[in-house]
Amino acid sequence: MPSPIAGALPRCSRMNQRIKNSRSFVSRCRNGYAGNVSRAATGRDLKDAFTAFGEVSSASIIKDKFSGESRGFGFAEMPNKEEADKAISGFNGKDLKGRPLTVNEARPRTGGGGGGRGGFGGIDRDVL
Repeated sequence: MPSPIAGALPRCSRMNQRIKNSRSFVSRCRNGYAGNVSRAATGRDLKDAFTAFGEVSSASIIKDKFSGESRGFGFAEMPNKEEADKAISGFNGKDLKGRPLTVNEARPRTGGGGGGRGGFGGIDRDVL
């Protein structure tokens, strides 16, 4: 009887190839971070601003998950590194909706964050 794993190996190798291809695409793209964004600005405003320097794959303003209001920063992804570098250097300090932007290359998120719900729920530990 043939092993069920033996039939799955080619499929896994195809999946690994897709993952490699997507990683190489990501390494060619560059994300720009835009800080000090006006609360009135939208993702479309940010995309239009970065489009002046080249093609923009996506742009978004980060919003608070509870209130839905802008958190004052966003990201723009550009597939061409040279255009992204020009956008970062050319747009840093420029005005968007009344506020000067801080634009630089986005850094990857580090682990952590989130936090749990552990602990004593507000009880003073020294009392116990």
